Amino acid sequence: MVPMRDGVSLATDVYLPHDVPAPVIAIRTPYGRGMDTYAAVSLSFARRGYVVVAQDCRGTGDSEPDTWDYYVYESEDGYDLVDWISKQDWFDGFIGACGSSYTGSTQWLMALHPKMSTIVPEVAGLGLTGSTLKSHMFVNAYARSVGKGQDKVSIPYSDLERHMLEETLSTGFFNEPPYRPFSEALLERFPEFRQLSPAAAQQRLWECFCSLGCAGRAELLKEALGVKTITILQAESCAALFGHRISPYSPTLGRSALLQSLQLPILLNTGWYDWGLDDTLATWSLLRGEPPAAQQSGYRLFIAPSAHNMPGYHEGMTDHPELHHSHRVASSVELLLRWYAAVRENTLDSWPRVIFYLMGANEWYCADDWPIPGAQSVALYLGCGGRLSSEVPQDDSAPDQYTYDPQAPTPTVGGSIVSYVYPPGSVDVSEVQNRQDVLVYTSERLSHDLDVVGPLSLVLYASSSAVDTDFVARISDVFPDGRAIQLQNGILRARYRSFAGEPELLEPGRVYRLEIDMWATANRFRAGHRLRIDISSSDFPRLERHSNRAGDSGLPISALQTVYHDRRHPSHLLLPVLNGKAP
Repeated sequence: MVPMRDGVSLATDVYLPHDVPAPVIAIRTPYGRGMDTYAAVSLSFARRGYVVVAQDCRGTGDSEPDTWDYYVYESEDGYDLVDWISKQDWFDGFIGACGSSYTGSTQWLMALHPKMSTIVPEVAGLGLTGSTLKSHMFVNAYARSVGKGQDKVSIPYSDLERHMLEETLSTGFFNEPPYRPFSEALLERFPEFRQLSPAAAQQRLWECFCSLGCAGRAELLKEALGVKTITILQAESCAALFGHRISPYSPTLGRSALLQSLQLPILLNTGWYDWGLDDTLATWSLLRGEPPAAQQSGYRLFIAPSAHNMPGYHEGMTDHPELHHSHRVASSVELLLRWYAAVRENTLDSWPRVIFYLMGANEWYCADDWPIPGAQSVALYLGCGGRLSSEVPQDDSAPDQYTYDPQAPTPTVGGSIVSYVYPPGSVDVSEVQNRQDVLVYTSERLSHDLDVVGPLSLVLYASSSAVDTDFVARISDVFPDGRAIQLQNGILRARYRSFAGEPELLEPGRVYRLEIDMWATANRFRAGHRLRIDISSSDFPRLERHSNRAGDSGLPISALQTVYHDRRHPSHLLLPVLNGKAP
């Protein structure tokens, strides 16, 4: 039971190799340090000469206390564990870490300790991307099953999601004003907020939050949200509390201080269908953008064809066993051992800067950086009759329309999700594309292979009959047999169309230029295949569905959505192309 700075003790297992002192691998998890997977991995590392320190996060497993506040205490607890390790007689000076998802996120906070040697956060970025929409289907089950507390159930979230499916499908309506009013308790604590604009008050609240220790942050969040404990649901709600540009998961150091604290080798490990791919790539951009050149040599990026915790790309799995990979420490032991050895032996120069999997080709590639240097940005324009081509619109063609009904939303069928009910990854979405509330634009068949590798975005000229709504864009690879295999999608809440600015409602009927971030992909569109973009207004239950009301009372209402593709409004998809000519 390792004591933290506030006296709370956290349950910790130590696996010792035959010979000590030895290098250390630390694992901090809310999922039970003694579960078979962690125990097997810990024994595997110990057999190879490493000390393994596995700890239950505060309020989970056998650690104190008897309630769990999601993520709030990890910055102090992670630092304290590293400090404890550094004082043990079996410690030889090297501390690495491993783990995925939440266990990956705890590594970033351990990395703030100067004794850390390296981290390998799998499917876990720094929390830099902010949030304009809340996840829905998976987080409900997760919030009720992980950690300790009187409201928790004993059913694992992998099973609970299915038990809760009816509830999940009947809820998830979004109907908030541009700024959520502060609670009276919060206004009594900060009376000056009554005199500030909503945006200024949010900024001031965030500054106060960052200035507090972990206990103070937990208290402030509970007071502001009117809850007794912090779950993943409350964490997802923090965007409405602090502003849509803020992510509560990120360390609350300033940007420069954060970068100065991350002066250690880092291997970022993610997947093309991870639900946090955008955040990992944003983290990579931050790390590569500002630290001293000498330290940049210690950063590496590895992108697999996987989803968050399952295989992702399914085409060709029979012939390509690497496609069965999922982001679990147990399936990454050899990769981790090679990385730790390279750090200890100072041979990181032998590692490529970026290693990524090119789906469609089913091959591994290396690159000098990300985005890939030399990739050509190509525009494909939406056109009449559902056409997608490189031809810029030259006339005043009529727009396309569809009606989005929140009571019958366009459904999630797969993609970059975490779910034990819906299949993550490369599903066939052709049936969904036949719905009346989906617009589809398809290219001609390719006469040659086309490699699309890098960030994706859609510039969409659109209007709505609602004062606020969502627009969803998805890219798919259309096979000769008619299957449309989802690669990636993106969603924009219209009020946040200027992400760097403040939320602003729509003027019904007015045409807006919207930019939809569709994250990134790496796919070879084979000769004979076609590219397809489809547009709708929901991806439910993956994400909450918009009621189209922007905070007004009443039942959800339908919205008439209009998409333009004429010479004055050239809606287009931007693709990073490595080879070949776009259709």
